[in-house]
Amino acid sequence: MLGSGCEWIIEAHQCDAASVSNPEALRALFTRLIDEMKLHPIGETQWHQFPGGGITGLALLQESHIACHTFPEHRSLCLNVFCCRPRPDWDFDACLRREFGAKSVEVRRLDRPYTE
Repeated sequence: MLGSGCEWIIEAHQCDAASVSNPEALRALFTRLIDEMKLHPIGETQWHQFPGGGITGLALLQESHIACHTFPEHRSLCLNVFCCRPRPDWDFDACLRREFGAKSVEVRRLDRPYTE
């Protein structure tokens, strides 16, 4: 679709609590997304780890952004990927099951038209 972007909203549940508290695991996820989706960061990814272990991350991209927030106390990982141009779907489900032990992954894709 010309003149449109796409956004993925991903919810992973029943994850391994240790993995969603692991900054290196999340850095690896962002690196993989950026490499495999051929995205272009415009600076260093920002990370914050909360006292309870939850992590927030944000990568600004030429295409828009990748953001995540984890809740180890609920064993969940929330991820948002927004691109200003259409992209092929990426296998979020398999990756989050494999890397974070998620038992349930919901992936919603929204096409974002810029004109009516």
